[in-house]
Amino acid sequence: MPNFLPSLETFAKGTFATAATLSTVGVGLLYYGQNYLIYPSAYPPGSRIEVPSPSEYNVPHVDLDLTTPDGIVLRCYLLPQRKRLARDYPEAARVEGDDNSETEDEFIASRPTVLMFHGNGGNHGHRIPLAKIFYMKMRCNVLMMSYRGYGKSDGSPSEKGLCTDAQTALDYLTSDPNFSRTPIILYGQSIGGAVAIDLASKNPAKITALILENTFTSLPNLIPQALPLLGPVSFLCHQKWDSISKVPLIPATTPILMLSGLKDDLVPKEHMRALWEAVAKRGEKKTSGGVDYKAGLERAKYMEFANGGHNDTCVQPGYWNAVAEFVASLGAPHNDDEKS
Repeated sequence: MPNFLPSLETFAKGTFATAATLSTVGVGLLYYGQNYLIYPSAYPPGSRIEVPSPSEYNVPHVDLDLTTPDGIVLRCYLLPQRKRLARDYPEAARVEGDDNSETEDEFIASRPTVLMFHGNGGNHGHRIPLAKIFYMKMRCNVLMMSYRGYGKSDGSPSEKGLCTDAQTALDYLTSDPNFSRTPIILYGQSIGGAVAIDLASKNPAKITALILENTFTSLPNLIPQALPLLGPVSFLCHQKWDSISKVPLIPATTPILMLSGLKDDLVPKEHMRALWEAVAKRGEKKTSGGVDYKAGLERAKYMEFANGGHNDTCVQPGYWNAVAEFVASLGAPHNDDEKS
């Protein structure tokens, strides 16, 4: 019997070698396979094939295909405003210009434009009810972004790729004779908030305002809280989305509305609070009297929703009233000289 049993030393060495091998494999899978964890574009099942259409929600739209500089086709939805929309759709709010002599193009140019960036699961079609509120109730033009590798868009998602996609969408709006004259508002949920922050930091003169919901300071900072078992190897996360370092690049004059669900079990509330501190410090100055003056606070607002989870903060009481008031506070569109 003893001849058939490995010695304790041999067993220990074998166990260590096995553990080391499994750890190496696990670390390798984490490093090379993290995009599948971060961008679950096929979840819920069917999300890469079944993409709801705005017409299913009685919302007029245009199927918009955008081609990125690296040749990826993004299949998005565009919801341009219409004069007399309230006549044809009773649920639509009436606004100034509905019945005057403006042309359709002039009317589109007179309304704000919302560029929507959704979270990391599902596709843009799943967010049509949110776009419908912007379109029908606030009478905004809406561009619903479909990232690469999501819905019916080509390619595979990555941080670099999503940033390229966002820039492509913004370039489309700013090159259009109508949308380029409108206030452009970025609306981002979860990782979509990171996309919005990155885009605004790179295009400070082109973005009028941001609305951010339940987003994070950075992915490496989030991993120890969202996935505690992977905390020790969070340094391997090459998808950074380092929003906390990009917020200071957004001008203090750019209005920002931040909406945080306190029961978010994926992105802890501390992340939104840390981003809020960074937002408030934009343009921080010291007066001759030695008193800190935080210009960032003048154009920003932070709201918490006691019962808001990661995916249902947007249905909490007061959420859409706050968004509507924020959008209304932005005022009239810029003219061509003011927006460059």
